[in-house]
Amino acid sequence: MSPPQLTPEIRSFTSVEDAARCLEAVGYLSSPEIATAVFLADRMGKPILVEGPAGVGKTELAKALAQALDRTFIRLQCYEGLDEAKALYEWEYAKQLLYTQLLKDKIGELTQGTSTLAEAADRLASGDAVFFSERFLLPRPILQAQLSDTPALLLVDEIDKADPEFEAFLLEVLSDNAVTVPELGTIRAKHIPRVILTSNNARELSDALKRRCLHLHIDFPDRERELRIVRARLPDVPQVLAEQVVEAVAAIRALDLKKAPSISETLDWAQSLTLLNAEALSADVVAATLNLVLKYEGDIEKARANLPTIAQA
Repeated sequence: MSPPQLTPEIRSFTSVEDAARCLEAVGYLSSPEIATAVFLADRMGKPILVEGPAGVGKTELAKALAQALDRTFIRLQCYEGLDEAKALYEWEYAKQLLYTQLLKDKIGELTQGTSTLAEAADRLASGDAVFFSERFLLPRPILQAQLSDTPALLLVDEIDKADPEFEAFLLEVLSDNAVTVPELGTIRAKHIPRVILTSNNARELSDALKRRCLHLHIDFPDRERELRIVRARLPDVPQVLAEQVVEAVAAIRALDLKKAPSISETLDWAQSLTLLNAEALSADVVAATLNLVLKYEGDIEKARANLPTIAQA
């Protein structure tokens, strides 16, 4: 007699403060707005639509939330042309073909005694269920989140890059928490996944999707919070240097740039300066390392033109 299957414990936040503490415990320093949004989404069972410029930590929030809630992290990266098959499921046609080759004798036996092509096709059709079963089903991220034996968190990353038609399909899936596979029927979620959607505002999202989700806008952190992030992630960076890096990054972001430095680029810069044994930021040090925080030559040139301001920020 097999032992009974234990139902996985579903972690939940008890308060906004608990949400903030749990996120900090896995290395994500939240703001009051972030902690409030994730607490309410968790308790209400609603998706969160996280908007904001690239590099503010939207994806990192989803990863941290999965850790804090002890959920399996599953990511769907959106792009133009993404369709249901890539997001939901596909049939493993190569595996199906291999099985037909291995079972060709059985297929021959099945069609034995038929006198017409139509009759043989009808006989073979009766075996469709064998080849269109879960054995040959290849789950993609959305179905993976539905079928996961443990509670999952599904990140739908950069939903604004997907086509509006895919957005409508996603809205239906989120509403039903179930997936219909014509050959298998309706597959309901073993555990309702938590869902985070992110957007860089490449296009306007539909009102229907926005109504379905709690909305959270994340901007670049203020100096105090970004300094806390640097000190938490890079404790070996001297306090004075960390403060100077954060101030310099704030000055750089104030410029009219094609792409402002992300939080991860702030961390890379601080770590690199430590490896270079820089004790303080000077105009020469900033000029030599601007490529660590800026990725476009035009942005670098704008920063070079403001070196004194950046170095003394």
